[in-house]
Amino acid sequence: EIRGRVHFSFDMEGETQFSMISPFQDGRGLDWLIMVVIPQSDFTGQIRENTRNTIALSLGALVVAVVFGIMAARWITKPILMLSEASQRIAAGDIDQHVKADSIVEVMALADSFNSMATQLKNSFETLEDKVEERTAQLAAANHEIKILNEKLKTENLRMSAELNMLRKMQKLILPDPQELEEIEGLDIAGFMEPANEVGGDYFDVLYTDGIVTLGIGDVTGHGLESSILMIMTQTGVRTLKEIRELDPVRFLDTLNRTIYKNAQRMQTEKTLSLAIMHYHKGTLSISGQHEEILVVRKCGQVERIDTIDLGFPIGMQETITDFIGHTLVHLNPGDGIVLYTDGLTEAENWEGEHYQIDRLCQLVSQHWSETATAIQKAIIEDVQDHIGQQKVHDDISCLVLKQN
Repeated sequence: EIRGRVHFSFDMEGETQFSMISPFQDGRGLDWLIMVVIPQSDFTGQIRENTRNTIALSLGALVVAVVFGIMAARWITKPILMLSEASQRIAAGDIDQHVKADSIVEVMALADSFNSMATQLKNSFETLEDKVEERTAQLAAANHEIKILNEKLKTENLRMSAELNMLRKMQKLILPDPQELEEIEGLDIAGFMEPANEVGGDYFDVLYTDGIVTLGIGDVTGHGLESSILMIMTQTGVRTLKEIRELDPVRFLDTLNRTIYKNAQRMQTEKTLSLAIMHYHKGTLSISGQHEEILVVRKCGQVERIDTIDLGFPIGMQETITDFIGHTLVHLNPGDGIVLYTDGLTEAENWEGEHYQIDRLCQLVSQHWSETATAIQKAIIEDVQDHIGQQKVHDDISCLVLKQN
């Protein structure tokens, strides 16, 4: 007995069949069972057809979308690629570039900016090329002038070198020669001077007249042409005062100072010099003038140091120095003597910046005092040069050794 609808399915000839049995009764006494059988294909056929249509439409829409996407991408990227290619050409050196604007507002703005930049860059390069050409022409003219000046400078240097060489020879010529020193009776004398440059400012001299030996040693501040000229003036002044037999130490140095001072004023130079003057006669040595310490060496090698700071004043610093001049007397016995030097010797530096120093000089002089004046002077210079080594010599070096026979 079926009281309600019954649904069920079954397979028939390989296809699923959907069935429904429903009772039907009415007032006339009908009591039927109505059975409806529908194949599955009647339900799914339309669905499958709709699915195929949907897939086909979707594929068609996808193809259309891809095509339009590609076209849109090309439409958008084409001006960007043009900008990129133009940038690469600019980077390669071709700065004359112009990119056509596109209908896209943003791309148009970018293209306009690029074109403006390219135009400015082109103008800048053209301006720069003009400036480079102008500067190159200026440099060429300057190089030409420099070449001419170098030629003149070369010629001038050759001329100055010749003049300095002549002045150097003049300095050497006015120094006492060994033969002249040998003719001085009763004394053994040796001298040495080596300028730091082509010409120097050190001075020493030995003059012999009427049995009186006049010794002078000095050091002009600095070295070079002006110093050498001042040195030659000093030698000439000392020689002149010697020739007029001026022996008074005050008048001697005061007259010499006024001469050097007035010449220095004419030269407009501030160079001055330390200067010690000594007169020797029959074992008595008169010392005046401000210079380095005078080394008095006794026959046994004992060294006595005489400070000259209170015996004078720098020559050429002021017009009158009479009040500063003093003198002292030293008696020399046979075998005694003196050693004179400039600060270029005692202040000579080795590679560590250490000075030679006066104590080392005194010790060396004491060790070699039994030898001749020439041998003593040679030992001093060799020891100083050994101390200096390969270092540059910064100051003139002078040394004078006198021994009483």
